[in-house]
Amino acid sequence: MDEHHDHHGSHHGSELSEMQLRVRALETVLAEKGYVDPKALDAIVDAYETRIGPHIGARVVARAWSDDGFRERLLADAPTAVTELGLPRSNHLIAIANTPLVHNMVVCTLCSCYPWDMLGLPPVWYKSAAYRSRAVIDPRGVLADFGTVLPADTGIRVWDSTAETRYLVVPMRPQGTGGFSEERLAGLVTRDCMIGTGLPRVPGAAP
Repeated sequence: MDEHHDHHGSHHGSELSEMQLRVRALETVLAEKGYVDPKALDAIVDAYETRIGPHIGARVVARAWSDDGFRERLLADAPTAVTELGLPRSNHLIAIANTPLVHNMVVCTLCSCYPWDMLGLPPVWYKSAAYRSRAVIDPRGVLADFGTVLPADTGIRVWDSTAETRYLVVPMRPQGTGGFSEERLAGLVTRDCMIGTGLPRVPGAAP
């Protein structure tokens, strides 16, 4: 028997990972010392799990696809532009648009800076050391790992997020979407294509 594996897999029948158990323990200590209000913490977690997510960023992209004026304002001043949709001002947000010649991809090489208010909780792979290092060294290879193959003449630009800058990729609008409503367009926008590791869904294709 692998004793190491057994040790980490036997927390009195708990299905929580060791990291989850540590987080729970830390929450308990902070709450008991009065540093954290459990109700406030629950509200924050609920917001990022249910109310805030990729559908917010998808609304922004869909508007940019359907309104050239908004697209220009978004690329020039994203924090102000998103308020036109009734969203809170996102002070560190920078929108970057893909073109046939340039594909943008976002990484945070130091930690995991991420536009939470636009995309919700970051995917596990975004925080991994492998993605953070390879995205800079071999971006085309990373894209291939995600199943995203670009034309050979399309350059790839990698943007490094920081505490002061959070990037939102505006992908190219898929062909065959003329006449689509913003709601229908938003349904084609994925979290990964707003990070730059994927492309929008193709109209009519299975999710």
